[in-house]
Order: sequence, then C-alpha cells, then structure tokens
Amino acid sequence: MGPPIQISQNPDIRYLGRILGDVIRAYGGDKLFRQTEYIRSSSVDRHRGIAGAEAIDPGLDALSLDDTIAFVRGFMLFSMLANLAEDRQGVAAEPEATVAAALAKLKADGIDGDAVHALLGASLIAPVLTAHPTEVRRKSMLDHKNRIAELMLLRDAGAIETPQGDVVEEAIRRQIVLLWQTRPLRTEKLFVADEIDNALTYLRDVFLPVVPKLYARWEAELGQRPAPFLRVGSWIGGDRDGNPFVTADTLQQATARNAAAVLGHYADAVHALGAELSVSASLAPVPDAVSALAEASGDDAPSRRDEPYRRALSGIYARVCATYAAIAGKAPPRPSALKGDAYAAPGDFRRDLVTLADGLAASGEGQLIGIGALGRLIRAVEVFGFHLATLDMRQNSAVHERVLAELLAVAGVCADYKALGEEERIALLTAELQSDRPLAAPWHQWSDETAGELAIVHAAADIRERLGQDAICQWIISMSQELSDLLEVHLLAREAGLWRSGAAAGKANLMVVPLFETIADLDRAPAIMARYFAMPEIGPQIGVRGHQEVMIGYSDSNKDGGYLTSTWGLHQASQALTPVFDEADTAMQLFHGRGGAVGRGGGSAFAAIRAQPAGTVQGRIRITEQGEVIAAKYGTADSAATNLEAMVSASLLASLEPEAASDADAARFTAAMDALSDSAFAAYRGLVYDTPAFKDFFRAMTPIAEIATLKIGSRPSSRTKSNAIEDLRAIPWVFSWAQSRAMLPGWYGTGEAFAGFADKALLADMAQGWPFFAALLGNMEMVLAKSDMGIAARYAELAGHVDGHAAIFGRIRDGWNRAHDGLLAITGQTRLLEKNPALEASIRLRLPYIEPLNLLQIELMKRHRAGETDERIGEGIQLTINAIATALRNSG
Repeated sequence: MGPPIQISQNPDIRYLGRILGDVIRAYGGDKLFRQTEYIRSSSVDRHRGIAGAEAIDPGLDALSLDDTIAFVRGFMLFSMLANLAEDRQGVAAEPEATVAAALAKLKADGIDGDAVHALLGASLIAPVLTAHPTEVRRKSMLDHKNRIAELMLLRDAGAIETPQGDVVEEAIRRQIVLLWQTRPLRTEKLFVADEIDNALTYLRDVFLPVVPKLYARWEAELGQRPAPFLRVGSWIGGDRDGNPFVTADTLQQATARNAAAVLGHYADAVHALGAELSVSASLAPVPDAVSALAEASGDDAPSRRDEPYRRALSGIYARVCATYAAIAGKAPPRPSALKGDAYAAPGDFRRDLVTLADGLAASGEGQLIGIGALGRLIRAVEVFGFHLATLDMRQNSAVHERVLAELLAVAGVCADYKALGEEERIALLTAELQSDRPLAAPWHQWSDETAGELAIVHAAADIRERLGQDAICQWIISMSQELSDLLEVHLLAREAGLWRSGAAAGKANLMVVPLFETIADLDRAPAIMARYFAMPEIGPQIGVRGHQEVMIGYSDSNKDGGYLTSTWGLHQASQALTPVFDEADTAMQLFHGRGGAVGRGGGSAFAAIRAQPAGTVQGRIRITEQGEVIAAKYGTADSAATNLEAMVSASLLASLEPEAASDADAARFTAAMDALSDSAFAAYRGLVYDTPAFKDFFRAMTPIAEIATLKIGSRPSSRTKSNAIEDLRAIPWVFSWAQSRAMLPGWYGTGEAFAGFADKALLADMAQGWPFFAALLGNMEMVLAKSDMGIAARYAELAGHVDGHAAIFGRIRDGWNRAHDGLLAITGQTRLLEKNPALEASIRLRLPYIEPLNLLQIELMKRHRAGETDERIGEGIQLTINAIATALRNSG
C-alpha cells in the first residue's frame, strides 16, 4: 500500500467548515456533532487510503431518522460552503480565459486589433438562461451563500465591520446559522411565475451592473469602443415545449417584469447622475445640444438655473418614468415631478445620454469624458434596451403540426394536413407563404391547444411593438426533423404579423430557428437548411437580415446515441452546415443547447467553444445556461464576470485563431473519430435500447422516481406518460445516473470504442494536437473521477428483482473499466486527473462527503420502496438528492 492520498483544503474551506461545525454543535447538539464528525473522519480516512480504515464502522447505522435528516443537512451545507470557497479561489477559472490573454495570443499569431474589432462589429455572444429544473437548492439558500461570499470579500480586505456596522466575523457566523435553520427543500412546486422571478434576480442584480463594467475593461484592452456584441437571452416564460403552464400570460409577465426592472435601473442611474453632474454654465462652456435638452426638460427650479446638465437629466428622468409607466402599466417607484413623453425606443434614450457625454468631453481637454457612470449607463442601454433579456419562444414541432392542421382545415385550405407526405406539405406551405393572408377566423371556437398558440403569437407581436424587436427575436422548433417543420412556424407567425412575405420584411420578421436534437436529425440538418435557403420566399429575407440561427441539442442527442457519438455528431453537423451557409452568403449563428452535466454538454465552456470546428463560430454563438449552472456561474458579480469573460475570449479565439491541425492530420483524426463513434454508438444502443430489461433496471437502480417528487421546476419530467427511455426528458435521465454515481451518460460506449481501435498512437496524437478530442476526453475524465462503481453496485442491488440485473450492471462496470483504462492510456497518465491537480484536489475533497450520502440514500430508498410510510423517509431521500447534487456541482 502506498502513502495516504493527501486531500488538501484551501484556507476558506477550513475556516467555513470550522464555523459550520460550531453551528452544528450549538444548534444540533453535541451528539449530532460527534456523530457527524465520526462519519466524516472515518470516510476521509478511507478515501485517503489509511491502513485499516476499511474496517472502521462508518457510523451510519447509529443514526435515527431525525439524526439522518440533520446529518444530511450538515454534509449538504459543507458542500455548499466548499463550492463557495473554491469559487473564491478560482479553482474553476482557466488562466487563459480572459480577453487580454486572447488578444495577446491572437497578436502573437499575427492577427491585429483591427481584425478583432471588425469581428466584434458583427458578433453576437449570448448566454441564454433557461428554467430547466436541475437546481435543487432553494433561492433562500443561495441568497445566504452569496451573502457569505460578500462578507468574505470584506474579510479579505481586512474590514472589521460591514458598512452597516456589523462585525464581519459575527455576520459570517450568523449567515451560517441562518443556513442551518433554513428549510432546504421546497414544499410547493414552482410555478412559471416563480421561475421568472428567480431569473430576474440574476438579470437585475448581476448582469445589469456587471456587463457594462466588462465592456469598459474590454474597451481599454482593445484600444477602441466595441459594438454591443455580448447580450443576454432567456427562455423563462417563453419555453412552451412540454410545459403546459407557459402561456401568453407568462410571456407577457416575463417581458413586463424584465422591462420594469431595467427601466427602474435606468431611472436610478439617471437620478444618481443628476446628483453628480453639478456643472455650472458660469464655469464651463455648454454645447447648444445640452442647452436644448435643459430647456426642454421643464425643470425651472431657481437652484438649478445655471446647471444645464442637471436640468437636462431632470427631463430625461421624467421621460424614463413615463416610459416605465407606459410599458410596465404602473407608476415607477420614484415618479418624476415633471411631465415627459415616453421614449419611443431605447435609441432615443441613448441619444440624449450621448448628447450629455459629448458635451462633457468637449471642454477641458476631455477630462470629463471618463464619467464612468454615464458611460456604463449608455452601454447598458445599448445591451439591454427596454427589454433586459431577449426572450425566446420555443415549442415542439408536433404541436405546430396539430395547430396548423386545424387552421388549414377550418380555413378550407386542406381537410387533413397531417395525412400529407413531406413534399405535399412543402408545396402547400410554399403556396401559402406567397401571401400575407391570415388563416385564423376570430369568431371560430378553436381547440384549447390552438387557441393557446394563437394567443402566444399575438402576445409576442404586442411585446415587440411595445419593447422593440430585440425583446423577442427567435421562435425555436424542438424536434425539427423536416423542412416543413420550419415552414409551419412561418405560417403561424404570419397570424400576428410576426412574418410577412417579401425581402423587405426580412429584418423585421421573427427568426425561425430549427433545433436538431437526435443523431439522425443532426445528420439531416445540412440538407434541410440548404433547401430552406434556396426557397425564394425565405432566402432573400435571410439575406436582408444577414444571419440565421440553427440550434443543436446536446441532451437528446446524448440520450439517443451516447456521449462520444453525440459529441462527434454535433461537431460534424456544425462542420457540415458551414458550406451550406457559405453558399447562401449568410452568417451562421449556432445556438448550443448545453446543460450542466457532461451528459448534457456540460464542462468547461471555454474549452468547448475553442474546440468548435473551424469556421463555425465567427463571432456568433449562443449557449443555454440552466439550473445549478446559473447559480454557479452567475451567482455573484465576480463569478459572472469570470464566466462571461471566458465565453467572450473563447469566442474570439475560436473565430480568429489559425487552425491547429494540418489538413493531413484533420483527415486522419476525422476518420478515427468516425470509427470510434460507430463503435461507441453500437455499444451504447446495444445496452440502453436493445436490452429488453434495461429500462426497468434503470428505473429500479436509480432514484428517477424519487427525483420526480422534488419540487424544482414547473414542467413535467416526461413529455408523455410512457416509461420508455425515448420519452423521458434528458434532465432526469442524466440527473438520476449522477445520483447513483454511475454517471453512464458521460462515458458509456467510449471504453468499447477505445479498446477496439487498433492505432493507439493515433489516439494519443489526437489528444495532444486536437482541441476537440482533448475537450472530449477532459469532460469524460471529470465524469469518471466523480463516478464510483462500488457505490453504483450498491444501487444496482435495488434492481435485484429485474431479470438479468447482474448481467446489465456487469456490462456497465466493465464498460467503465475499459473507459477508465483507455483514457489513461491515451493521455499517458497513471491516474485520473493526474495532469489537472486543482480539479483532482477539488473532487477528492468531496468524495468522502458524498459516499455516506449515497449509502443513506440507498437505505432510505429501500425502506420507501418497501412501503414504509414515515414522512421523514421521503424527506430524507429528497435531502440526500439535494446534498449529492450540491457536492457533485454539475449533476443535471
């Protein structure tokens, strides 16, 4: 036996962990503290490999149900505090992931600042927040955690007291006490309105203040002012796919709440500028444009008669308040005493602010040009407009088909649209698209589904009219499989004028975005888009707009074909789409539907963007952010700035960096990946879809049924009532495998592919010289390090009643061993994460805390499934799910 494995801790973890221990002793009692400490220390010793530790009683059997619940809360809180400490230490941050580093690298490659500036002038880089239910923690818990982070910053700076006069050390302790005494589980299911409010806290409290500061930094680094290329999107309130609770009302509610928040922010900023810009006309020259704004303001207070900037800002404030009232439908929190006309568009508001900025810069050698608050406000208006975040509409293609079939039948166009073949559908839809005639008769009594979709379309048109076209830009079609899926949406959009015929309407029309999700759909994507561009009713409009978005789905393609085949299929589809867009002379905008877990496209966004095929980014990329990822990446201003900077720097490098591999290497690598993908696909499909008892084994082995009881989202866990793997949503599929520590979606099939590939030296070359393959292996390595086949075997015992359960788990275990051994051989390591010591330390720190939670979860599941009705058993299961997900970080 070798020396004990060292599990290092950063000082913050020791500090916060010590306080948590004190809190458990003070509020949970000495017995609970001693039980918790015994279980913790014995588990740590086992994971360190200390001699004889395997024989130590883990102490779990001594826990009563009440003790179990309290113990799980303690371990969950430690994981939450460890996450906070690691985020503060930048464990997840990548040293190259800054714009400054990207610019330096590009300069070394011979790419100058003008090329970067030109790229950014036509770029769109956007994180898109979604309500996908993978965040198990209540918002109250996250708020306390973020408050601790703020207090730790004060402690770093040597502050003894907070600005409010509280002693910092005592305030930190109080927040941990509040965490201990805060119920971690939701007692009621989330409604869409709750999800809208949760997202709004990030948009208002983090993105609004952080993004303008980042632009100021980037302007200094670039040496010139970039266009507003970084924007924020959202699905929350507009994503109807499988969620019957998203309606026209939620669409209106989401956009109205966002608009009120951003206009309230602008009003506060203008008010603060009024206090700052005390420039007197008797002491400084005042341009005519500023004087005109002052005179038009209606502010004739004698005390400000010689202060044109303040008077101008009084008028601007009155107009912002009027805009708030017009859009939000209520008075602003601090109404203006002056009367003003509402701004018709954000550009009008920006123009007034720029007038003030130009006036300040015009005298005194421009020393007032750096009024930072004014510059940040101007940038905020450019980025956030009056809408704050662009809200996407999303619905499943099957719904569009049913709704359009009803419209066509009632309008007398086609009695049975669903009976038509694909070419017949295209012919009918093409003929319809040549006019702007709506189909829906307002007096007809439509089915609930059709009425709901028509209401959505009209609500979207109203929102774009009030908030501007940037408020809603995309209509995303889930499960896009044919060209007709896109054309159907054009007809539905036409019902409210969101699409109109003729090239001139191109820029004003809503963009129809196909989402290709399965392996087969990804293969068909280039042919579908080529026909779409070639249509005279569509192509010229796209040419006027200049770009077209295609969304590619990581989650369902993984569930369909496994990790390696999904990752390669997405890469190949992106690459195959590039010449299609080039032929159409249209900029390609790929929207990556990623989740938090590797099985849903998770992992380092910086590495993932850099690994995109050459020519597929070109400054335009959108990426979904959901669940626990939103809290982890955007929970604080510092983490948001770090992650947004990583996204931008990676996009710059992916767009402008020279191709690393030679043409010969690219051909060799592609051929190798084709072979690996075929082998991995066969192995994955053979297990998941061709093994008759597998779906029953999966549902018995994992806590999939128990996860469904968590109140973490507004939408159902399955699209239908079927228990087939095909009909299960990808989120609970991945989430449940993570809980059982098998983490099958993140690696299964790769071991068989590696073992069956003859040229092992070529695989090593690919790992060294191809960012795509390096990223694929890096994400998989993290998953393998977090998985545990010993723990998974305990979960597999829950499926003892399923025929062939031992053989099924044997295939999983053998596949893991082959994946593990193959990865080490390819990367030249003796253990997982040997070349990534920071991540290795992070995971090893957590493993001793996760194992007892898994063992308790298994025992509670046994009791629950045996029919025990004690409510504490169900609560305990839900708490373990929460705690394990918190410790794993990217489990959903």
